[in-house]
Amino acid sequence: MAMNTNSFFRQSFSWWCFEGRIDLEEMLMAAKKIGLEGIELIEPEFYGLVKKHGLTIASHRGHDSIESGLNDHANHQRIEQELLESIRIAEKWGCPNVIVFAGDRAATQSEQIGAQITAEGLARVVPVAENAGVTLVLELLNSKVDHPGYQADSTAWGLQVCEMLNSPRVKLLYDIYHMQIMEGDVIRTILANHRQIAHYHTAGNPGRNNLDDTQELNYQAIARAISSTGYTGFIGHEFVPLGDPIKALEQAFKTCLA
Repeated sequence: MAMNTNSFFRQSFSWWCFEGRIDLEEMLMAAKKIGLEGIELIEPEFYGLVKKHGLTIASHRGHDSIESGLNDHANHQRIEQELLESIRIAEKWGCPNVIVFAGDRAATQSEQIGAQITAEGLARVVPVAENAGVTLVLELLNSKVDHPGYQADSTAWGLQVCEMLNSPRVKLLYDIYHMQIMEGDVIRTILANHRQIAHYHTAGNPGRNNLDDTQELNYQAIARAISSTGYTGFIGHEFVPLGDPIKALEQAFKTCLA
């Protein structure tokens, strides 16, 4: 594997995983000291505090909800308005990514039709995202353990949506934890499809906990593979920490230094 040593990705963490375990400002100061550059999935009311501590808001949740998403025409008008507001917020705060969700499968709908409807829903806001310089990232989630019924549960399905829209501002959020559960073969998948991936999430599997030797994913190798593609965006740690949250985040950061 040829390494591109001239480009480096950045690391962030998802606040919801740490909330209730540690004070937010203490966590922001610790993250900055560790070397992380971003935080995500935190309420906009705290964005000013995040900026005060010199961190980037790496992603912003685009709409409600995971289950009732873009693969249903009935949701498009609501989601369009929510996404327009989310894109505006992201542009204001220098947030590069707005997360979008396919929604749960409909029993009467084929996989292809679900992808087409999802693309149609995103098409309503793609010009605005392109003008704002904000990327709509379709999150891939597992439907086996955490999100039964969720339709964007494979890389191939998500790629269909991206290809239908053919926009530099519609990409995948490749969640390594979720895709390990659904399909494995993580490094090969990343190397083959990295041009359509704009954001990554991590967590240990099984358990969705620390990136340590109790889980099956080799994040050092995965980080090297991502770095080799020339990726310079964010890898967001989205695991629920066991033990000291600061030490858990520091360990994850060091593990993914590529």
